[in-house]
Amino acid sequence: MVPAAVQSKPPGPKGRLLVGVLPEFRKDPAGFLERIARQYGDLVYLPLGRQHIYYVGHPDAIRDILITHQNKFKKSRMLERARVLLGDGLLTSEGEHHRRQRRLVQPAFHRDRLAGYGAVMVDRAAVVRDQWQSDRPFDVAQEMMRLTLAIVAKTLFSTEFSTNADSEADEIGAALTQVFELFEIVLMPFSELLEKLPLPAVRRFHRARKRLDETIYRLIAERRAQGRDAGDLLSMLLLARDEEGDGGMTDSQVRDEALTLFLAGHETTADALTWAWYLLSQNSEAEAALHAELDRVLGGRLPSFEDLPQLRYTESVFSEALRLYPPAWGIGRRALEDYHVGDFLIPARSVVLMSPYAVHRDPRWFPDPLAFRPERWLEDDPSRPKFAYFPFGGGARVCIGERFAWMEGTLLLAAIGQRWRLRLEPGHRVETHARITLRPKHGMRMIPEQR
Repeated sequence: MVPAAVQSKPPGPKGRLLVGVLPEFRKDPAGFLERIARQYGDLVYLPLGRQHIYYVGHPDAIRDILITHQNKFKKSRMLERARVLLGDGLLTSEGEHHRRQRRLVQPAFHRDRLAGYGAVMVDRAAVVRDQWQSDRPFDVAQEMMRLTLAIVAKTLFSTEFSTNADSEADEIGAALTQVFELFEIVLMPFSELLEKLPLPAVRRFHRARKRLDETIYRLIAERRAQGRDAGDLLSMLLLARDEEGDGGMTDSQVRDEALTLFLAGHETTADALTWAWYLLSQNSEAEAALHAELDRVLGGRLPSFEDLPQLRYTESVFSEALRLYPPAWGIGRRALEDYHVGDFLIPARSVVLMSPYAVHRDPRWFPDPLAFRPERWLEDDPSRPKFAYFPFGGGARVCIGERFAWMEGTLLLAAIGQRWRLRLEPGHRVETHARITLRPKHGMRMIPEQR
Protein backbone atom coordinates (compact mmCIF):
# COMPACT_ATOMS: atom_id res chain seq x y z
CA MET A 1 0.00 0.00 0.00
CA VAL A 2 1.33 3.46 -0.93
CA PRO A 3 1.79 5.75 2.09
CA ALA A 4 -0.69 8.61 2.37
CA ALA A 5 2.12 11.14 2.00
CA VAL A 6 2.99 9.74 -1.39
CA GLN A 7 -0.61 9.96 -2.58
CA SER A 8 -1.02 13.66 -1.77
CA LYS A 9 -0.10 16.43 -4.17
CA PRO A 10 2.85 18.71 -3.44
CA PRO A 11 2.11 22.31 -2.45
CA GLY A 12 1.18 24.90 -5.03
CA PRO A 13 -1.20 27.71 -5.98
CA LYS A 14 -4.89 26.80 -6.17
CA GLY A 15 -5.68 28.74 -9.32
CA ARG A 16 -9.12 29.46 -10.72
CA LEU A 17 -11.98 27.14 -11.51
CA LEU A 18 -11.47 25.20 -14.76
CA VAL A 19 -8.42 27.18 -15.96
CA GLY A 20 -6.24 26.82 -12.87
CA VAL A 21 -3.15 29.05 -13.04
CA LEU A 22 -3.25 29.30 -16.84
CA PRO A 23 -3.94 33.10 -16.95
CA GLU A 24 -1.02 33.89 -14.63
CA PHE A 25 1.26 31.43 -16.42
CA ARG A 26 0.53 32.76 -19.91
CA LYS A 27 1.06 36.37 -18.83
CA ASP A 28 4.67 35.78 -17.73
CA PRO A 29 5.66 32.07 -17.87
CA ALA A 30 9.31 32.38 -16.85
CA GLY A 31 8.66 34.91 -14.08
CA PHE A 32 5.71 32.87 -12.82
CA LEU A 33 7.85 29.74 -12.46
CA GLU A 34 10.53 31.70 -10.63
CA ARG A 35 7.95 33.10 -8.20
CA ILE A 36 6.24 29.79 -7.42
CA ALA A 37 9.64 28.11 -6.92
CA ARG A 38 10.59 30.68 -4.29
CA GLN A 39 7.18 30.46 -2.64
CA TYR A 40 6.51 26.72 -2.65
CA GLY A 41 9.87 24.99 -3.06
CA ASP A 42 11.48 22.43 -5.34
CA LEU A 43 8.33 20.49 -6.23
CA VAL A 44 5.14 22.38 -7.01
CA TYR A 45 1.77 21.20 -8.33
CA LEU A 46 0.26 23.50 -10.96
CA PRO A 47 -3.33 23.06 -12.16
CA LEU A 48 -3.08 24.29 -15.74
CA GLY A 49 -6.44 23.85 -17.43
CA ARG A 50 -6.95 20.12 -17.98
CA GLN A 51 -3.24 19.42 -17.61
CA HIS A 52 -1.53 18.23 -14.43
CA ILE A 53 1.80 20.03 -14.27
CA TYR A 54 4.54 19.41 -11.74
CA TYR A 55 7.31 21.98 -11.49
CA VAL A 56 10.62 20.35 -10.48
CA GLY A 57 13.34 22.73 -9.35
CA HIS A 58 16.10 20.86 -7.51
CA PRO A 59 19.20 20.11 -9.63
CA ASP A 60 19.40 16.52 -8.39
CA ALA A 61 15.79 15.80 -9.32
CA ILE A 62 16.35 17.48 -12.72
CA ARG A 63 19.41 15.28 -13.30
CA ASP A 64 17.36 12.17 -12.53
CA ILE A 65 14.61 13.16 -14.99
CA LEU A 66 16.95 14.19 -17.81
CA ILE A 67 19.60 11.49 -17.36
CA THR A 68 19.20 8.79 -14.69
CA HIS A 69 15.54 8.00 -15.41
CA GLN A 70 15.17 9.54 -18.84
CA ASN A 71 13.60 6.33 -20.19
CA LYS A 72 10.59 6.99 -17.94
CA PHE A 73 9.74 10.21 -19.80
CA LYS A 74 9.06 11.40 -23.31
CA LYS A 75 9.03 14.86 -24.85
CA SER A 76 6.41 17.41 -23.81
CA ARG A 77 3.30 18.49 -25.70
CA MET A 78 5.06 21.51 -27.19
CA LEU A 79 7.60 19.31 -28.95
CA GLU A 80 4.88 16.85 -29.93
CA ARG A 81 2.99 19.67 -31.63
CA ALA A 82 6.22 21.02 -33.16
CA ARG A 83 6.20 17.95 -35.42
CA VAL A 84 3.71 19.89 -37.59
CA LEU A 85 6.67 22.02 -38.66
CA LEU A 86 9.80 20.03 -37.85
CA GLY A 87 8.69 16.51 -38.78
CA ASP A 88 10.81 13.85 -37.06
CA GLY A 89 13.92 15.93 -36.48
CA LEU A 90 16.09 15.69 -33.37
CA LEU A 91 13.83 18.00 -31.36
CA THR A 92 10.68 15.96 -31.98
CA SER A 93 11.70 12.33 -32.55
CA GLU A 94 11.81 9.64 -29.87
CA GLY A 95 13.43 6.30 -29.08
CA GLU A 96 15.61 4.45 -31.56
CA HIS A 97 14.85 6.87 -34.41
CA HIS A 98 16.13 9.76 -32.28
CA ARG A 99 19.28 7.84 -31.34
CA ARG A 100 20.02 6.92 -34.97
CA GLN A 101 19.47 10.48 -36.22
CA ARG A 102 21.70 11.87 -33.49
CA ARG A 103 24.50 9.48 -34.54
CA LEU A 104 24.13 10.63 -38.13
CA VAL A 105 24.06 14.36 -37.32
CA GLN A 106 26.82 14.40 -34.66
CA PRO A 107 29.82 14.49 -37.08
CA ALA A 108 28.58 17.85 -38.40
CA PHE A 109 29.69 19.36 -35.07
CA HIS A 110 33.10 17.74 -34.74
CA ARG A 111 36.05 20.00 -33.98
CA ASP A 112 37.52 19.95 -37.50
CA ARG A 113 34.24 21.36 -38.84
CA LEU A 114 33.84 23.98 -36.12
CA ALA A 115 36.93 25.93 -37.21
CA GLY A 116 35.36 26.50 -40.63
CA TYR A 117 32.07 27.57 -39.08
CA GLY A 118 33.97 29.97 -36.81
CA ALA A 119 35.50 31.75 -39.80
CA VAL A 120 32.02 32.27 -41.26
CA MET A 121 30.76 33.69 -37.96
CA VAL A 122 33.57 36.25 -37.69
CA ASP A 123 33.28 37.24 -41.35
CA ARG A 124 29.55 37.94 -41.03
CA ALA A 125 30.01 39.80 -37.73
CA ALA A 126 32.64 42.05 -39.34
CA VAL A 127 30.23 42.93 -42.17
CA VAL A 128 27.48 43.81 -39.69
CA ARG A 129 29.63 45.89 -37.35
CA ASP A 130 31.02 47.90 -40.27
CA GLN A 131 27.49 48.96 -41.20
CA TRP A 132 26.72 50.51 -37.82
CA GLN A 133 26.98 54.26 -37.31
CA SER A 134 27.78 56.04 -34.07
CA ASP A 135 24.83 57.46 -32.13
CA ARG A 136 22.25 56.00 -34.55
CA PRO A 137 19.91 53.78 -32.47
CA PHE A 138 18.60 50.47 -33.73
CA ASP A 139 16.94 47.30 -32.41
CA VAL A 140 19.78 45.01 -31.36
CA ALA A 141 17.38 42.07 -31.12
CA GLN A 142 16.53 42.38 -34.82
CA GLU A 143 20.17 42.95 -35.74
CA MET A 144 21.34 39.83 -33.87
CA MET A 145 18.54 37.82 -35.48
CA ARG A 146 19.63 38.90 -38.95
CA LEU A 147 23.27 38.18 -38.14
CA THR A 148 22.70 34.67 -36.78
CA LEU A 149 20.30 33.94 -39.65
CA ALA A 150 23.03 34.88 -42.15
CA ILE A 151 25.50 32.64 -40.29
CA VAL A 152 23.25 29.60 -40.18
CA ALA A 153 22.30 30.09 -43.87
CA LYS A 154 25.99 29.95 -44.79
CA THR A 155 27.07 27.17 -42.41
CA LEU A 156 24.02 25.01 -43.13
CA PHE A 157 23.29 25.64 -46.81
CA SER A 158 26.36 27.51 -48.16
CA THR A 159 23.99 30.27 -49.29
CA GLU A 160 24.41 34.02 -48.95
CA PHE A 161 21.94 36.74 -48.08
CA SER A 162 21.86 39.33 -50.84
CA THR A 163 19.73 42.06 -52.32
CA ASN A 164 18.35 39.49 -54.75
CA ALA A 165 14.87 38.68 -53.47
CA ASP A 166 14.97 35.33 -55.29
CA SER A 167 18.04 33.97 -53.50
CA GLU A 168 17.59 30.75 -51.51
CA ALA A 169 18.69 32.38 -48.28
CA ASP A 170 16.21 35.23 -48.64
CA GLU A 171 13.39 32.82 -49.47
CA ILE A 172 14.24 30.68 -46.48
CA GLY A 173 14.64 33.71 -44.21
CA ALA A 174 11.31 35.26 -45.21
CA ALA A 175 9.42 31.98 -44.90
CA LEU A 176 11.14 31.10 -41.64
CA THR A 177 10.29 34.47 -40.10
CA GLN A 178 6.63 34.05 -40.99
CA VAL A 179 6.51 30.44 -39.79
CA PHE A 180 8.09 31.41 -36.48
CA GLU A 181 5.64 34.27 -35.93
CA LEU A 182 2.71 31.92 -36.55
CA PHE A 183 4.19 28.91 -34.76
CA GLU A 184 2.63 29.84 -31.42
CA ILE A 185 -0.80 29.14 -32.92
CA VAL A 186 0.24 25.52 -33.35
CA LEU A 187 1.19 25.33 -29.67
CA MET A 188 -2.00 26.84 -28.24
CA PRO A 189 -4.58 24.75 -26.35
CA PHE A 190 -6.96 23.03 -28.78
CA SER A 191 -4.51 23.83 -31.62
CA GLU A 192 -5.23 20.41 -33.14
CA LEU A 193 -8.74 21.72 -33.88
CA LEU A 194 -7.60 25.24 -34.86
CA GLU A 195 -5.19 23.75 -37.38
CA LYS A 196 -8.11 22.24 -39.33
CA LEU A 197 -10.03 25.53 -39.57
CA PRO A 198 -9.60 27.87 -42.56
CA LEU A 199 -8.37 30.72 -40.37
CA PRO A 200 -6.18 33.38 -42.07
CA ALA A 201 -3.27 32.80 -39.68
CA VAL A 202 -3.46 29.02 -40.19
CA ARG A 203 -3.48 29.45 -43.98
CA ARG A 204 -0.46 31.75 -43.76
CA PHE A 205 1.36 29.17 -41.64
CA HIS A 206 0.73 26.41 -44.19
CA ARG A 207 1.79 28.65 -47.10
CA ALA A 208 5.03 29.64 -45.34
CA ARG A 209 5.79 26.02 -44.43
CA LYS A 210 5.19 24.95 -48.06
CA ARG A 211 7.50 27.68 -49.31
CA LEU A 212 10.16 26.63 -46.80
CA ASP A 213 9.86 22.98 -47.84
CA GLU A 214 10.10 23.77 -51.56
CA THR A 215 13.30 25.75 -51.05
CA ILE A 216 14.96 23.16 -48.81
CA TYR A 217 14.01 20.20 -51.03
CA ARG A 218 15.40 22.08 -54.04
CA LEU A 219 18.72 22.59 -52.26
CA ILE A 220 18.78 18.89 -51.27
CA ALA A 221 18.14 17.79 -54.87
CA GLU A 222 20.85 20.09 -56.23
CA ARG A 223 23.38 18.93 -53.65
CA ARG A 224 22.61 15.25 -54.25
CA ALA A 225 23.09 15.79 -57.99
CA GLN A 226 26.48 17.45 -57.37
CA GLY A 227 27.55 14.62 -55.04
CA ARG A 228 30.27 16.67 -53.32
CA ASP A 229 31.04 17.91 -49.85
CA ALA A 230 30.51 21.69 -49.86
CA GLY A 231 31.87 21.93 -46.30
CA ASP A 232 28.49 22.84 -44.82
CA LEU A 233 26.03 21.12 -42.51
CA LEU A 234 23.76 20.11 -45.37
CA SER A 235 26.63 18.19 -46.98
CA MET A 236 27.26 16.38 -43.71
CA LEU A 237 23.60 15.38 -43.46
CA LEU A 238 23.56 14.08 -47.03
CA LEU A 239 26.85 12.19 -46.72
CA ALA A 240 26.18 10.74 -43.26
CA ARG A 241 26.14 6.94 -43.05
CA ASP A 242 25.02 4.84 -40.11
CA GLU A 243 27.90 2.83 -38.64
CA GLU A 244 25.42 -0.02 -38.13
CA GLY A 245 24.95 -0.32 -41.88
CA ASP A 246 21.49 1.19 -42.23
CA GLY A 247 22.59 3.67 -44.89
CA GLY A 248 22.00 7.40 -44.88
CA MET A 249 19.01 9.70 -44.57
CA THR A 250 16.09 10.06 -46.92
CA ASP A 251 15.32 13.50 -48.37
CA SER A 252 12.51 13.82 -45.82
CA GLN A 253 14.85 13.06 -42.92
CA VAL A 254 17.45 15.51 -44.22
CA ARG A 255 14.72 18.16 -44.53
CA ASP A 256 13.58 17.58 -40.93
CA GLU A 257 17.11 17.79 -39.51
CA ALA A 258 18.08 20.78 -41.65
CA LEU A 259 14.99 22.73 -40.62
CA THR A 260 15.48 21.77 -36.96
CA LEU A 261 19.09 22.99 -37.05
CA PHE A 262 18.04 26.12 -38.90
CA LEU A 263 15.43 27.02 -36.29
CA ALA A 264 17.50 26.07 -33.26
CA GLY A 265 20.69 27.51 -34.71
CA HIS A 266 19.77 31.16 -35.00
CA GLU A 267 16.85 32.15 -32.77
CA THR A 268 18.37 31.02 -29.45
CA THR A 269 21.85 32.49 -30.01
CA ALA A 270 20.37 35.79 -31.20
CA ASP A 271 18.29 36.01 -28.02
CA ALA A 272 21.29 35.25 -25.78
CA LEU A 273 23.46 37.85 -27.53
CA THR A 274 20.72 40.48 -27.25
CA TRP A 275 20.53 39.94 -23.49
CA ALA A 276 24.35 39.97 -23.26
CA TRP A 277 24.55 43.43 -24.91
CA TYR A 278 21.84 44.70 -22.57
CA LEU A 279 23.58 43.32 -19.46
CA LEU A 280 26.94 44.80 -20.51
CA SER A 281 25.30 48.20 -21.03
CA GLN A 282 24.09 48.10 -17.43
CA ASN A 283 27.38 46.92 -15.89
CA SER A 284 30.33 49.19 -16.71
CA GLU A 285 32.93 47.15 -14.80
CA ALA A 286 32.08 43.95 -16.69
CA GLU A 287 32.07 45.88 -19.97
CA ALA A 288 35.52 47.35 -19.20
CA ALA A 289 36.87 43.88 -18.33
CA LEU A 290 35.52 42.51 -21.62
CA HIS A 291 37.16 45.29 -23.64
CA ALA A 292 40.46 44.86 -21.78
CA GLU A 293 40.55 41.16 -22.67
CA LEU A 294 39.68 41.81 -26.30
CA ASP A 295 42.41 44.45 -26.61
CA ARG A 296 44.98 42.19 -24.92
CA VAL A 297 44.21 38.99 -26.83
CA LEU A 298 43.34 40.38 -30.26
CA GLY A 299 45.40 43.54 -30.53
CA GLY A 300 42.98 45.02 -33.05
CA ARG A 301 42.72 42.01 -35.40
CA LEU A 302 39.53 39.98 -35.84
CA PRO A 303 39.09 36.96 -33.54
CA SER A 304 39.44 33.39 -34.79
CA PHE A 305 38.62 29.85 -33.69
CA GLU A 306 42.17 29.51 -32.31
CA ASP A 307 41.61 32.50 -29.98
CA LEU A 308 38.76 30.85 -28.07
CA PRO A 309 40.91 29.39 -25.23
CA GLN A 310 42.25 32.91 -24.49
CA LEU A 311 38.83 34.60 -24.59
CA ARG A 312 37.78 33.29 -21.20
CA TYR A 313 36.13 36.45 -19.89
CA THR A 314 34.29 36.93 -23.18
CA GLU A 315 32.93 33.39 -22.90
CA SER A 316 32.03 34.09 -19.27
CA VAL A 317 29.96 37.09 -20.37
CA PHE A 318 28.01 34.75 -22.65
CA SER A 319 27.72 32.17 -19.82
CA GLU A 320 26.31 34.75 -17.46
CA ALA A 321 23.83 36.03 -20.06
CA LEU A 322 22.66 32.44 -20.53
CA ARG A 323 22.30 32.12 -16.77
CA LEU A 324 20.13 35.19 -16.30
CA TYR A 325 18.21 34.98 -19.58
CA PRO A 326 18.35 31.40 -20.92
CA PRO A 327 16.61 31.26 -24.33
CA ALA A 328 15.29 27.78 -23.49
CA TRP A 329 13.57 29.08 -20.35
CA GLY A 330 11.48 25.93 -19.76
CA ILE A 331 11.99 22.22 -20.49
CA GLY A 332 9.06 19.82 -20.35
CA ARG A 333 8.76 16.05 -20.18
CA ARG A 334 5.70 13.77 -19.96
CA ALA A 335 5.85 10.88 -17.46
CA LEU A 336 5.35 7.48 -19.11
CA GLU A 337 4.62 5.86 -15.74
CA ASP A 338 4.06 6.87 -12.14
CA TYR A 339 7.20 8.60 -10.91
CA HIS A 340 8.29 9.50 -7.38
CA VAL A 341 10.08 12.69 -6.37
CA GLY A 342 10.82 12.53 -2.66
CA ASP A 343 7.61 11.69 -0.81
CA PHE A 344 5.35 12.67 -3.69
CA LEU A 345 3.94 10.73 -6.61
CA ILE A 346 3.80 12.23 -10.08
CA PRO A 347 1.11 10.21 -11.91
CA ALA A 348 1.72 8.79 -15.38
CA ARG A 349 0.82 11.20 -18.24
CA SER A 350 1.53 14.22 -16.06
CA VAL A 351 3.84 16.92 -17.42
CA VAL A 352 7.05 17.65 -15.55
CA LEU A 353 8.29 21.19 -16.09
CA MET A 354 11.85 22.31 -15.35
CA SER A 355 12.98 25.90 -15.76
CA PRO A 356 16.60 26.98 -16.32
CA TYR A 357 15.35 30.55 -15.80
CA ALA A 358 14.12 29.80 -12.28
CA VAL A 359 16.94 27.45 -11.25
CA HIS A 360 19.67 29.78 -12.55
CA ARG A 361 18.31 32.53 -10.29
CA ASP A 362 18.24 30.41 -7.13
CA PRO A 363 20.44 31.96 -4.39
CA ARG A 364 21.36 28.48 -3.12
CA TRP A 365 23.44 27.91 -6.25
CA PHE A 366 24.38 31.47 -7.25
CA PRO A 367 25.10 34.06 -4.53
CA ASP A 368 23.56 37.45 -5.34
CA PRO A 369 21.69 35.67 -8.18
CA LEU A 370 20.30 38.72 -9.96
CA ALA A 371 23.71 40.38 -10.27
CA PHE A 372 25.53 40.15 -13.61
CA ARG A 373 28.92 38.75 -12.62
CA PRO A 374 30.80 37.01 -15.46
CA GLU A 375 33.71 36.28 -13.12
CA ARG A 376 31.56 33.52 -11.55
CA TRP A 377 32.61 31.35 -14.48
CA LEU A 378 36.36 31.94 -14.37
CA GLU A 379 36.76 29.30 -11.66
CA ASP A 380 34.83 26.06 -11.14
CA ASP A 381 32.56 25.87 -8.09
CA PRO A 382 32.68 22.23 -6.92
CA SER A 383 29.84 22.84 -4.44
CA ARG A 384 27.38 23.76 -7.21
CA PRO A 385 25.30 20.80 -8.47
CA LYS A 386 25.69 20.06 -12.17
CA PHE A 387 22.10 20.84 -13.06
CA ALA A 388 22.05 24.15 -11.24
CA TYR A 389 23.06 25.42 -14.69
CA PHE A 390 21.60 23.76 -17.78
CA PRO A 391 20.93 26.30 -20.54
CA PHE A 392 21.20 23.57 -23.20
CA GLY A 393 19.21 20.88 -21.40
CA GLY A 394 20.79 17.53 -20.61
CA GLY A 395 20.80 13.80 -21.21
CA ALA A 396 20.04 12.15 -24.55
CA ARG A 397 18.20 15.27 -25.73
CA VAL A 398 20.89 17.81 -24.82
CA CYS A 399 21.27 20.40 -27.59
CA ILE A 400 23.46 18.83 -30.28
CA GLY A 401 24.68 22.27 -31.36
CA GLU A 402 25.88 23.33 -27.91
CA ARG A 403 29.55 23.66 -28.95
CA PHE A 404 28.47 25.61 -32.05
CA ALA A 405 26.46 28.00 -29.84
CA TRP A 406 29.30 28.57 -27.35
CA MET A 407 31.69 29.35 -30.19
CA GLU A 408 29.21 31.62 -31.95
CA GLY A 409 28.31 33.57 -28.82
CA THR A 410 31.96 34.11 -27.86
CA LEU A 411 33.21 35.05 -31.34
CA LEU A 412 30.36 37.45 -32.09
CA LEU A 413 30.78 39.21 -28.73
CA ALA A 414 34.50 39.53 -29.46
CA ALA A 415 34.20 40.73 -33.06
CA ILE A 416 31.55 43.34 -32.29
CA GLY A 417 32.77 44.26 -28.80
CA GLN A 418 36.25 45.19 -29.97
CA ARG A 419 34.72 47.93 -32.13
CA TRP A 420 31.55 49.08 -30.29
CA ARG A 421 29.92 49.84 -26.97
CA LEU A 422 26.12 49.63 -26.88
CA ARG A 423 23.95 51.86 -24.71
CA LEU A 424 20.27 51.32 -23.96
CA GLU A 425 18.14 54.01 -25.59
CA PRO A 426 16.72 56.29 -22.86
CA GLY A 427 13.16 55.37 -21.94
CA HIS A 428 13.25 51.96 -23.60
CA ARG A 429 11.28 49.35 -21.61
CA VAL A 430 13.04 46.04 -20.99
CA GLU A 431 10.76 43.08 -20.23
CA THR A 432 10.97 39.38 -20.95
CA HIS A 433 8.62 37.65 -23.40
CA ALA A 434 8.75 33.91 -22.74
CA ARG A 435 7.10 31.97 -25.50
CA ILE A 436 9.08 29.53 -27.65
CA THR A 437 12.27 31.31 -26.57
CA LEU A 438 13.00 34.09 -24.08
CA ARG A 439 12.90 37.28 -26.12
CA PRO A 440 12.84 40.92 -25.04
CA LYS A 441 9.15 41.87 -25.20
CA HIS A 442 9.71 45.28 -26.79
CA GLY A 443 12.87 44.51 -28.72
CA MET A 444 16.12 46.07 -27.50
CA ARG A 445 16.67 49.62 -28.75
CA MET A 446 20.31 50.54 -28.26
CA ILE A 447 22.73 53.25 -29.35
CA PRO A 448 26.18 52.25 -30.65
CA GLU A 449 29.25 54.15 -29.49
CA GLN A 450 32.51 53.54 -31.30
CA ARG A 451 35.39 52.61 -29.01
